[in-house]
Amino acid sequence: MACGHLLGWRSVRSASVCALRACPFSNSNSIRPMAQWPNGHPLLVTCTTGITLFLRCIPLEPGRGVPTSLETPGGPMDPSQNPNVVHATTIISVRRGGHVAVAGDGQVTLGHTVMKGNARKVRRLGRDGQVLAGFAGAAADAFTLFELFEAKLDKHGQLTRAAVELAKDWRTERRLGKLEALLAVADKETSLIISGTGDVIEPEDGIIAIGSGGSYALSAARALLAHTELDAKTIATEAINIAGDICIYTNRNVVVEEL
Repeated sequence: MACGHLLGWRSVRSASVCALRACPFSNSNSIRPMAQWPNGHPLLVTCTTGITLFLRCIPLEPGRGVPTSLETPGGPMDPSQNPNVVHATTIISVRRGGHVAVAGDGQVTLGHTVMKGNARKVRRLGRDGQVLAGFAGAAADAFTLFELFEAKLDKHGQLTRAAVELAKDWRTERRLGKLEALLAVADKETSLIISGTGDVIEPEDGIIAIGSGGSYALSAARALLAHTELDAKTIATEAINIAGDICIYTNRNVVVEEL
């Protein structure tokens, strides 16, 4: 396996990955695999010849050296890559004028088949319903992640604390290591992405978009925020509609909640 010097940078969410190329300054002892993906495909490796790299563990495309991200088309959570798993997409959260809205489409996909068109992927959580949450990914894993997060929220009563405590569980409970799902959660002050691998991410601009149509919804929301005076709920709804026109795993049956 080639040495992991950084070549050909490209951005994937909050991390950067690179293609691998042979390094003339390394020997076989300098190769250190970062981790092993559950399906057996190797992840990016890092070189120990004086270079320290912090890379997000992203699986290589089977048979090729091209890394793919979890939630983008072609990644392990892409419905087309798991034909026997029920998937649900797309979710977006938008903030404006002291309000936050979370919207999701209604399509549930099994492989290449639309199984349901009016699913509800956005819910209110917490004792008083002051936390909004939406899920994307494998449906069974997403509901498991939902239940785990809701239990932490009921216990701690605060969004960030609940998310951090949930992330800690991945260090101690093996059964949580393979949940192919993402949550987008938001309250009046904070928006977070919680992944099925224990990551908790807070976006710097207050916009969250997850699922196979997440990139399209994110682009639409940013444009509408920058060039219109529309409120958060309207922007979230329009972003899902635009994603539904582009992503084949997303429809225009929008469910939206607002705080």
